[in-house]
Amino acid sequence: MRRRQIIGAALAAAAAVPLAMAAPASSHGFINLPPSRAALCGTGAVTNCGDIQWEPQSVEGPKGFPAKGPADGTICAGADARWAPLDNPRGGKWPTTKVTAGQQLNFTWEIEARHSTTNFRYFLTKPGYDATQKITRASLDLTPFLTVPYNGRQPAATTTHTATLPTGRTGHHVVVAVWDVADTANAFYSCTDVQF
Repeated sequence: MRRRQIIGAALAAAAAVPLAMAAPASSHGFINLPPSRAALCGTGAVTNCGDIQWEPQSVEGPKGFPAKGPADGTICAGADARWAPLDNPRGGKWPTTKVTAGQQLNFTWEIEARHSTTNFRYFLTKPGYDATQKITRASLDLTPFLTVPYNGRQPAATTTHTATLPTGRTGHHVVVAVWDVADTANAFYSCTDVQF
């Protein structure tokens, strides 16, 4: 009887290994509201997104933005080629959320793996931004319009930050949000298109 129990336990453990290996390793978080590009792909509101449609929470890349981090033109995908469709400007046709300069806007993150966090930072494209072009440092105001310090705390599974949007913008712009985690060498990137 004891031998059968040992064999049964060994078989169960062996069967569990492939399942554990198949689970995505980078399931963390993204802006759900207003819908980010990853959220729009995840819900099917935007098609031809590639694999990000299955993993909108996985846009993870090197931290240190803007001094380091993803290269220009790869910021929305966190420099991960698997999520490259997020960097495609789609001729300026990404769906936008209507906003007004100076208004307060809530950014709600859906977080699947709660990391110790340094901060969340929010950047906006400069006046005159051309929505048909990829996001680069030159197209962004590199001073965040909102920084939310966490000092090593973990965010909640649903985390909302309220920002006052900058003035002096009209037309289509992009908010680049960066979640700087404290316990890895990476950060999470989320791009949201807005229409002033």
